[in-house]
Amino acid sequence: MALVLTDEVSLPLRVIRDLKSEGLNEEEAVVITQCGSLGGKLSFGDAFFGTVFVLLSKIDNLTDQWVSEISRVLKPGAQVLLQTLLLPDNQAKPSSQIERKLLISGFVDVQSTDGSQSVLVKGKKASWSTGSSFPLKKTAKVLPKIQLSDESDLIDEDSLLSEEDLKKPELPLVGDCEVGSTRKACKNCTCGRAEAEQKVEKLQLTAEQISNPQSACGNCGLGDAFRCGGCPYKGLPPFKLGEKVSFGGDFLAADI
Repeated sequence: MALVLTDEVSLPLRVIRDLKSEGLNEEEAVVITQCGSLGGKLSFGDAFFGTVFVLLSKIDNLTDQWVSEISRVLKPGAQVLLQTLLLPDNQAKPSSQIERKLLISGFVDVQSTDGSQSVLVKGKKASWSTGSSFPLKKTAKVLPKIQLSDESDLIDEDSLLSEEDLKKPELPLVGDCEVGSTRKACKNCTCGRAEAEQKVEKLQLTAEQISNPQSACGNCGLGDAFRCGGCPYKGLPPFKLGEKVSFGGDFLAADI
């Protein structure tokens, strides 16, 4: 059953033609004229009509109360059609106003068709009610099945290792020159102690002065620019007091 609302005195013939184009029969519709006198109230129960057709001569007659009442008497998922005339003094298209009212009231699939003399806006009442909740269906992840057969080309990981890979690594032996700070470098020293001793010998510094440098003035570790003329560390790179002085690889190399 359908409901036809109009604010005019009688139902125009063009509306009857529009009803037939939408598949509605006039005999199966409840027609209410001069609906503005009802004050936005209908005497029908909730979800009573399958379609509501509204014809308005002025867009101002479509109040929020009327939109809410139309939504109440419509069945869930039912369609509402609103048609209004285009007046010469209308600067803005009324379709945008009608669409906004329907969307705010919860209608979905709202769309409009602008004609030469009128505007038709269609919408559907949502099939759910305000505050409804729906469980979310989680799609189960299906892992691909791998079928193994005797003919599958599988490789044994251990076969990828060579005899050299399986040998236990040998740690380098510790020489005598690396044990204790009082030992001297051996003849075939390869750890760098012999070079360090040559540097210390050139500077005429003791091992204590190299391993634990101290400064009475506090400027010895800052570099030659801050050292006095008799500083024992003159010529050495900057260092931190109390920490072993480190020599660069080119410390003993000639400047030219």
